[in-house]
Amino acid sequence: MFLVSWAEMAQSKPLSQLPSFRRSLLLPRRPGGYHFSVDDMYVPISALPPPPPQNHSQNDDVQSARSRIYYIKADQVNELQALANMAINCPNEITKKRTKLEAFCAFLWKTMVSGEFSGVDNSCRLGIVVEGRRRLINGGDSEEANLITSYFGNVLSIPFGEKKIRDLKQNSLNWVATEVHEFLQSALTEEHFLGLIDWVEEHRPEVGLPKIYAARATEEEPAVVVSSGQHFPVRKIDFGWGLPVFGSYHFPWGGKSGYVMPMPSPKGNGDWIVYVHLLKGQLELIETNAGHVFIPLTSHYLFPVA
Repeated sequence: MFLVSWAEMAQSKPLSQLPSFRRSLLLPRRPGGYHFSVDDMYVPISALPPPPPQNHSQNDDVQSARSRIYYIKADQVNELQALANMAINCPNEITKKRTKLEAFCAFLWKTMVSGEFSGVDNSCRLGIVVEGRRRLINGGDSEEANLITSYFGNVLSIPFGEKKIRDLKQNSLNWVATEVHEFLQSALTEEHFLGLIDWVEEHRPEVGLPKIYAARATEEEPAVVVSSGQHFPVRKIDFGWGLPVFGSYHFPWGGKSGYVMPMPSPKGNGDWIVYVHLLKGQLELIETNAGHVFIPLTSHYLFPVA
């Protein structure tokens, strides 16, 4: 919404969607309350242990973050989804349908632990950003629905799963996709977001943190958060010099948790563009073990030469 409005203002056009700044849309309930699963996803800052001492070593380069942009062909996206939908005990049957995003996350999770690890009993976390606006509408009146839809600010939650590296390596893609599907369900309801608002109010003024970012350094591999950019309105952002043919994200930060955002290709052919911000070692695993899926984006892909 912000980028589209900015582009419209740059051309002196009326705004197609007026932003809403009504914080009353996110007021806590009286009395408040939340499901225990919210405590599993968020933690007050004061409850975190002190960070481990910084020991600079030769591994620092491997543990430094890098940004890359790949594309995934539509047939690969469809193949991942088909594999994720195969019934675990009977490969010829189809289980409950997993989404393309769930299949992609399962494949990414497995790929991140596909190397040689000395601690296969260590854990690895993967989280998925869930947008809360449409969950909070839930049949409300049209005026309130419009206000929530145009609310200026983040209304997000980050459910996550945590699995042993051994389990992720040994089990099939459809097993991992089922794990992704199950942890994702806990944040897809109106009650979850209402409970999250109440959780924030209960812990106020202390700041909370999604637990996926609070990994135990000696027991876990760095986590990754996936945020779907499938609705990124790249073809609606015109600042006056023509429509863009490509849009992506840059998400640098100081932590070791990774960030991955799949987006639709500007070609409109079902391909995905995937922005990746991961540790160097994780990127090497992706390019070595999943290079047939994650193909580096080049100008030749966007502007093919006849």
